[in-house]
Amino acid sequence: MHLTATVPLPPIRRIETSRDDLCALEIAGRITAPDVENAYGLIEGEFAQHDEIDLLVRIADYGGVDWSTGANLDILRRKLRAIGHIRHYALVGGPFWLRGITALSAPFMSMEIRRFALEDEDAAWKWLKARPLEMT
Repeated sequence: MHLTATVPLPPIRRIETSRDDLCALEIAGRITAPDVENAYGLIEGEFAQHDEIDLLVRIADYGGVDWSTGANLDILRRKLRAIGHIRHYALVGGPFWLRGITALSAPFMSMEIRRFALEDEDAAWKWLKARPLEMT
């Protein structure tokens, strides 16, 4: 009998899109500091090619976050650097409490932020004038 190990998918994954200046990510599962660092690596890769980008984050299955990521100074520096490069940020799905955080932070951001319910994901893609590419 031959057993094969399966490697779980990372909790933060890239969604390929129809626009090269749009970074789209899907979050599914529990998020740790290394996951957040990887996500910022994907975002930074985009603004290395484009001075300004749009961002879509789809939270389909929120499994929580390791709150120690908030105390990580490298992650904080990367977040502050990314904010200056993002024009539009569509947050799709996620726990209910994100609605309040989004509403409270939006007036203080240079980017336009909109939150969409998971069932309204198509509206988020339309707002960003993009679509997800089919996986082959």
